[in-house]
Amino acid sequence: MAAAAVVAGALALSGCSSNTESSGPATETTAANAERVEEIANSVPAEIRESGTLVVGVNIPYPPNEFKDPDGKLVGFDVDLMNAIAATLGLTPDYREADFDKIIPSIEGGTYDVGMSSFTDTRQREEVVDFVTYFSAGSLWLQQVNAGIDPENACGKKVAVQSNTTQATEELPARSQKCIEAGQPPIEIVPFDGQDAATNAVVLGQADAMSADSPVTQYAIKQSNGKLEQAGELFDSAPYGWPVAKGSSLAQSLLRALEHLIGNGTYEQIATNWGLEEGQIDKPVINGAIN
Repeated sequence: MAAAAVVAGALALSGCSSNTESSGPATETTAANAERVEEIANSVPAEIRESGTLVVGVNIPYPPNEFKDPDGKLVGFDVDLMNAIAATLGLTPDYREADFDKIIPSIEGGTYDVGMSSFTDTRQREEVVDFVTYFSAGSLWLQQVNAGIDPENACGKKVAVQSNTTQATEELPARSQKCIEAGQPPIEIVPFDGQDAATNAVVLGQADAMSADSPVTQYAIKQSNGKLEQAGELFDSAPYGWPVAKGSSLAQSLLRALEHLIGNGTYEQIATNWGLEEGQIDKPVINGAIN
């Protein structure tokens, strides 16, 4: 279920009106906007090229990047972009749902060719897989309107987060440790398996705030019908990347396909359709971690 629907349902349960805003992009974007580029397609590893299929591990829901619409169709910024990438490579994407923390191990084990789940490219993750960067996102908190939460002074607060994200494994533990060192109560980190449940916890008052990637937070606020708002400012901007097997030449193929889509305007169109213009990049790289 898309976070938009979860938020709307939670608002109804808590006595608030449900949200009627559309959860889709401004205009339809499909792989039809991209075509096979022979030279780039020929660079794909032989085994993948011969199969004609790009097996993609994905964790949902994480709107607006990857989630299901009311008809059960997989949609989102990441989905539109990967569809265009696959078309450029002359491949058909085969999306396979998985737990977030199982995607990278499954790439290592050869089950998936690539991961597509808003992965932050980090040096720790680069030890086991390679990344092709495609977007820039920061972390951003949300709260109920007028809750007065300050991420820089959140000791003792309950903060919801999706498990195994950088916010869960790095940001919030570091903030909580600073509280302890200052003689204040730690942040109560409230983890959830899905991003929708983390957002829902704030809507229902089960958590004081939530920390997530900026596109996710901004989208949840838009879908909340004025019940949620930003808490604090965006911080820790870092690249999203597609993970592939360490040393695989598929990374170079993905890089070239993305450069092509940036050059012909398809990338910008997809980002604009999902309201994510601010996170666009103009120069993708392989392994661009900054932390």
